[in-house]
Amino acid sequence: MKKYLILALLSGSLYANAQTKNVGFIPYKDGNKIDVLIAGSHFSSFLYSNQLEKPILYPLNTASGLTVTRGFPLNTRDQERTDHPHHVGLWLNYESINGFDFWNNSYNIPAEKKGKYGWIRSVEVLQTKDGAKEGKLVYTANWERQDQHVLLKERTTLIFSGTEHTRTVDRITTLTAVKDTVYFKDVKDGMLGLRVTKELELPSNQVAEFSDSQGNRTKVSAATNGANGDYLTSAGKKGNDAWGTRADWCLLSGVKDGQEISVAIIDHPKNPGYPTYWHARDYGLFAANPLGQEVFSKGKERLNLRLLPGSSVTFRYRILLTSSEKPSVASLQKQALEFSKTK
Repeated sequence: MKKYLILALLSGSLYANAQTKNVGFIPYKDGNKIDVLIAGSHFSSFLYSNQLEKPILYPLNTASGLTVTRGFPLNTRDQERTDHPHHVGLWLNYESINGFDFWNNSYNIPAEKKGKYGWIRSVEVLQTKDGAKEGKLVYTANWERQDQHVLLKERTTLIFSGTEHTRTVDRITTLTAVKDTVYFKDVKDGMLGLRVTKELELPSNQVAEFSDSQGNRTKVSAATNGANGDYLTSAGKKGNDAWGTRADWCLLSGVKDGQEISVAIIDHPKNPGYPTYWHARDYGLFAANPLGQEVFSKGKERLNLRLLPGSSVTFRYRILLTSSEKPSVASLQKQALEFSKTK
C-alpha cells in the first residue's frame, strides 16, 4: 500500500500504481471495497458490504474505458431501466436453495417477506495478489438464511487480466454444504449473472412482466433508449433465440459511444450441467444457468443438484470484455479451449 500511495502522490492519480504492474488492487480503508486496476485504469471494484445481499463486481469497464454494466441501483444513469434491483454488476447466486431465494433478494423486498430470501455475507478477503500478467483475489463467504443459519460455505478465486483491447475475469467458485443437505431445485433464475448497460440491450417494442419465486411482480418497459445489442452462442443461436438454449459460450455485442463493445461468458467442461443453458434476456440480463434444466428443457431434463453435508461443487466461468472490435467466432473458440484447461 505504501508504494501505491507514493506513486499516487507523485502522479496526482490514485491509479498510477498500475504502471508498474499490469494488474493491481487498492483496498479501501473502511473495508468492503477493493478497486481492481488493469494497465493503470479502473477495471472494476469488488463490493462486499453486508448492506448488499451478495458480493459483486461493479462496474465492469472495457480497456477503452466504457462501462458495460448497468448503473442502477447503485448509480442510476439517464434512460436506464430501473427494474429488478437485484440485478447489479456481476454476481453468482441462485433462486431456490432449500426453498430460499438468493437470486431475487434486494432492498426492495418488504420486511415481512424477507424470511423467504437468502443472502451471501460474512465475506472475508483471504488474498489479493498483484501481477505483471494477472492478478488474483480470493475470498470466502456464507450463504445464509435470514436467521444467519449457514447453508453453504463459498470460496471464490477471481483472476483478472487484460490486453490492449480486452479485460478478462476468470471466476472459480466452490460451494460446500455445511450441516444440511442442500438442494438446488431446477429453476429459471441463476447462476452467474450480469446486468448490462442500455446500449447492450436488444431492441424491443414489448412490455414484459416477470415474477419471482415469492410472487413479487416486475414490469419491464419497451426499449426506447438506444438499445442495439445482439446475442450469439457457440451453437449459432442469435438474438432472443439464444434464451433457454445450451452452448459453450455466449457473446453479447453492440455499439456504445460509437465504439464496438462486447461481453462474452464462457462455460467450463467440468461445470455441472455443461454446456450451460443461457438465461439471456433482451432487456439486459445476461446469465448462465446450468441448474435450471427442467425449466429450459420444458421437463425433458432434470438435474436437481444435491449436496450432502461436507460435500462440494465447483463452478468455473470466464467473462471476457472487448472494445474497438467484435471478437470473431474463432477467437472465442480459442478462448473456450484455453479456459477448458483451467483446473
